[in-house]
Amino acid sequence: MTQPINITETAAQQIVKLLERAPEGTQGVRLNVKPRGCSGSSYQMEYIKTDEDIAQDDKIEQGNAALYIPKLHSWMLFGITVDYAEDEMGNAKFRFKNPNEKGRCGCGESFYVEEKEEA
Repeated sequence: MTQPINITETAAQQIVKLLERAPEGTQGVRLNVKPRGCSGSSYQMEYIKTDEDIAQDDKIEQGNAALYIPKLHSWMLFGITVDYAEDEMGNAKFRFKNPNEKGRCGCGESFYVEEKEEA
């Protein structure tokens, strides 16, 4: 069965590394969506503190890595591919290919999706 969120092997390896170096009191890594930028939303990878409730998150696993996604944002992240890569300048970061995006701002830091209307 195909997962609703795809995590590349490179991204999974980076998530494992992040957890190995995580501050004490960390229970996982979450892909969140925050309001920011000129297009409205931005992806944010963040640590989940041990005292945070993850009951409202979906857990996506790839190899030894687990990534948590808030159910609140799952509709806009369904089908996304999470990758980790280095650009031409040697800057490594998580990259997101989201089939639900309808546009991005000029700098590429924020995106927008259109909420689907119910029939």
